[in-house]
Amino acid sequence: MTLTPVKDTIQAKLEAGLSPESIEIVDESDLHAGHAGAREGGESHFRVAVVSGEFAGKSRIERQRLVYALLAAEMAGPVHALSLTTLAPGESTK
Repeated sequence: MTLTPVKDTIQAKLEAGLSPESIEIVDESDLHAGHAGAREGGESHFRVAVVSGEFAGKSRIERQRLVYALLAAEMAGPVHALSLTTLAPGESTK
């Protein structure tokens, strides 16, 4: 079993702070190997998609600020890049 402490921490914090209907977290660190911010062993670049009622009525920037506030410690430490899709229930990415 592969250990994923950063991914697990991201998931736990987003679940606690957003009570999401759905959440998908993909470690894309292997795509950035050798680039700035890439760490040995990965867990530095993530793609996150979250559907949460907490996003209803908020702009895209407000939604992203909410996520970044929840993950402030990770963004200041092991996470170099975070790609976000933040949707309210019933919204689509199209």
